Amino acid sequence: MPRFLTLTDVAEILQISSSQAYALVRSGELPAIQIGGRGQWRVEQLMLDQYIDNKYAETRRLVEEARSGKND
Repeated sequence: MPRFLTLTDVAEILQISSSQAYALVRSGELPAIQIGGRGQWRVEQLMLDQYIDNKYAETRRLVEEARSGKND
């Protein structure tokens, strides 16, 4: 896989729309850079991998909180 991905690539990998991928970038949730004369967005593969890892960690935390809440 290439080092830098287009937002279309990111959307395909995450199985979301291109506009949702753009929203992640614009919000700062997914780090990206603008390159070229037209300011095309690119996401480094490493940044996407870290984003996915963070989402897994966030989900684990939410599941653990939900479990502990049921035991109260």
